[in-house]
Amino acid sequence: MERYLRLYPEYAGELIDLSRELSRESCEDVAPLSAADQALIDAAWSQHAKAVPAAAADPFAALTVDDWRTIAQRLDVPRQVVTALRERRVSLVSIPRRFLTILAEAMRSSVAQLESSWEPAPLLVARSYKADNKPAAGEQVTFEQVLIDAGVPAEKRARLLAEAD
Repeated sequence: MERYLRLYPEYAGELIDLSRELSRESCEDVAPLSAADQALIDAAWSQHAKAVPAAAADPFAALTVDDWRTIAQRLDVPRQVVTALRERRVSLVSIPRRFLTILAEAMRSSVAQLESSWEPAPLLVARSYKADNKPAAGEQVTFEQVLIDAGVPAEKRARLLAEAD
């Protein structure tokens, strides 16, 4: 062990772990658990399951393509805008509260759920093309910029960006 530690000091932690693992007595108990042991394990597991916070449901994940098409029609915006919202490329603070409320209703969700799930959408790891750099999420842009990029006329943009009806 000392020789390996001298030759490979950069692996000291791993070598020590390996030596402990090799010197540990293996106990292979093939007897089934008793009912009392199983009850203790089940009780501990249920207590653990209660303590683990439930993951917040992602309101974006449950929607189909048809749902997004319906949402675009209800919001009276091009599908390009809805796609930017779905991919969370829009800065949340730039979206008017009134529009966010209508979006939440169209998604059968609440504004609080939308806000809590408004981090950038996870990148798809199944992409298999050659790239020089690791794929990264794009920068978030303002809601107004997304409307401009989608070719929404100025009057309609002003109506969508208004805070009140």
